[in-house]
Amino acid sequence: MEGLWVPPKARKKRCLGNTENGTQRLQAERINHVWSYDYVFDQTESGGRLKWLPVLDEFTRECLSLEVERSMTSGDVIETLDKLVAQRGVPELIRSHNGPEFVANAVKNWIAQKGFKSLFIKQGSPWQNCYSKSFNSRFRDEFLNVESFMSLLEAKVLGGEHRDKYNHRRPHSSMGDLTLAEFAAACLNQRVVHRPRPPPTTFRPILGSRSL
Repeated sequence: MEGLWVPPKARKKRCLGNTENGTQRLQAERINHVWSYDYVFDQTESGGRLKWLPVLDEFTRECLSLEVERSMTSGDVIETLDKLVAQRGVPELIRSHNGPEFVANAVKNWIAQKGFKSLFIKQGSPWQNCYSKSFNSRFRDEFLNVESFMSLLEAKVLGGEHRDKYNHRRPHSSMGDLTLAEFAAACLNQRVVHRPRPPPTTFRPILGSRSL
């Protein structure tokens, strides 16, 4: 019919990530085998945004880094990973969802240059990154929902204290009642031959969290 315009058919976007990259299919088998990271959001008392970036070693369950800023870019992700690689060595794999800061070419190129690989989980399947999701849920319950932050600086200081307590002062039953730091040291000294118990394949939804 004259005067009618038929829009071109939109091509579906191809999503990064697949089930093979999830923790159920590819589990960490040794220290520095698989790291994972994901964002957690909160706010200061004045309503200012806080964006947290925990980085975990999936085998030892250590929180390797716990950065917080008002906002974070791919450059901030690279800076965080660069510090960890200098301190701890290069992991073999790093697992994440396909958020823009993680799939940015700058991040992917930096990871490739360092000699490790990215594992992108399937979009809409957060349980495939269950170590990060489990940590983030506990982090919110035990820390974010308990502490009030007057400023970004206060969040940084208290976050550092929480990470120290989590790694160095809290025994974990799944690690033979060792702290995570003690378990990691035992791994490095080759005194550990068993793997830690995997986390649940599902995670509890976060209720009552502070929205931005």
